[in-house]
Amino acid sequence: MISIEFIVTSLVVVLIPGTGVIYTVATSIFKGRLAGVMAAFGCTMGIVPALLASALGLAALFHASALAFLILKYVGSVYLLYLAWQMWRSASPITVGEAQTSLSLTGIATKGFLINILNPKLSIFFLAFLPQFIPVTADSTLKPMLLLGGVFMLMTFAVFVVYGFLSGYFRQFVVNSEKTSIRMQQVFATCFAGMGLKLAVS
Repeated sequence: MISIEFIVTSLVVVLIPGTGVIYTVATSIFKGRLAGVMAAFGCTMGIVPALLASALGLAALFHASALAFLILKYVGSVYLLYLAWQMWRSASPITVGEAQTSLSLTGIATKGFLINILNPKLSIFFLAFLPQFIPVTADSTLKPMLLLGGVFMLMTFAVFVVYGFLSGYFRQFVVNSEKTSIRMQQVFATCFAGMGLKLAVS
């Protein structure tokens, strides 16, 4: 069931930079690698509701309801625009060794969780993607869907952590230049705004 085709295809999907990757990279650069790991964890956990919805068949009902899809889509879009506004407004020089409290780390993970859970396209993706790798002879699709989804989540977390750690090497460069620090935060804010608008019109 967990075939080479599934691993390769999933890896390609996970490697493509999306909102979760952008959030993890930005968090690692501006708040440190530990914060980046928490961002990756939050984004990964945000997959769980979409996975369960797909496995239980709720995604099909959700897809059939245009109103529900539109509501969640616009809520997700507004949230991304909010993150963009928040990052742009708070853009300021950063310093090395900024302490991360358990409360701030929880907040970072929560933001990552919300980014994915408010993306209605994620449940539709799982509904279309995972069944392709389930044998037609399977008695039930629930367990295979959960198994494949679990592997996909592990790959997502691992790849996001790698993205975060690699981007962490740029942190010192950003710290050494106040102008670069502010400009990069504004660039990431623009990326979030663009993704929010893209989600709204998709």
